[in-house]
Amino acid sequence: MATSALSGLDLLATAVMLVDENERVRYMNPAAENLFGLSTRNAEGTALEALFDGGAVLDAAIGYARDNNCSYSEHDLTLSANGHGALHLSCTVTPVDLNVDVPPGFLIEFRHIEQQLKIAREERMLDQSQANRELIRNLAHEIKNPLGGIRGAAQLLDRELERPALHEYTQVIMKEADRLQLLMDRLLTPHRLPQPSQVNIHEVLERVRSVILAEFSGMTVRRDYDTSLPTIEGDREQLIQATLNIARNAAQAIAAQPPRDNKGEIRLRTRVARQVTLARKRYRHAIDVRIIDNGPGIPEALRERIFYPLVSGREGGSGLGLTLAQNFIAQHQGTVTFESTPAKTYFSILLPVKGRDE
Repeated sequence: MATSALSGLDLLATAVMLVDENERVRYMNPAAENLFGLSTRNAEGTALEALFDGGAVLDAAIGYARDNNCSYSEHDLTLSANGHGALHLSCTVTPVDLNVDVPPGFLIEFRHIEQQLKIAREERMLDQSQANRELIRNLAHEIKNPLGGIRGAAQLLDRELERPALHEYTQVIMKEADRLQLLMDRLLTPHRLPQPSQVNIHEVLERVRSVILAEFSGMTVRRDYDTSLPTIEGDREQLIQATLNIARNAAQAIAAQPPRDNKGEIRLRTRVARQVTLARKRYRHAIDVRIIDNGPGIPEALRERIFYPLVSGREGGSGLGLTLAQNFIAQHQGTVTFESTPAKTYFSILLPVKGRDE
């Protein structure tokens, strides 16, 4: 049943099905066809009870929406269709009466439970990132003031000492104070407001690539770019720093491994992502930047805390690189996530394409 009223649903990444008042299928968007392994042509006119095994919970959800004339969400639904395995889903049932060429019935939106968990995790990471920024800011300010006093006192003491051998100790105090001062400055860096301009993401990645190649001899950095991507509005230097921190972490992890036959490799990949939710806002398009490496992978014990400040899996690491990267990306209303197994880890940065930039 072709209708302009439903054409917009074809573009959704979420699975959507329209059923009539008798719970017979009238329409499925492409995402629903892929989810259930069915086509609208074959499913049209089929009753839900004949289409799905285990549809009693879905039938109850539709009954509640019908009786109360309101949307109803069911968060624990197991369905199988067309001989496929069981799918663990959540769904939202909404009564519809568009008063056009679509008969009254119910619009059902299906989501994988895993997708729901992913959305919840991204929202939790966003809240965590904001809390981290506030904690870091307060901590850095509290440390900077006494640190300046310690360094100043050590400098005055150094001038008064008569025995040359004692100068070594005051020099250690001053050098360590300077090192901590630099660390505090880095902690406060994310609180500079972004300075937006039109940014070509591939110029950002080329800068990162040149730095990694200069710092790590023998490292291979491959490009896999979608050159049709539009520019985005953002702070060029912050995007470079965020991407560089992730790529440098990957290169350091590879370099720390024992020598091996196959050399370390990092791949920089760009693609377009469609119909994504970032920072609780829906965007038609986003840019997906992936930084993929063949290093040892992220230790299991660190995966839940990898973006926390001062958490590092590398001896001598400050544990700030990924925290700063997450903060910079969050300031651009984007997200950064990762998947890791031995010999393959990738970080995915999603940045929204806003308004006229689309």
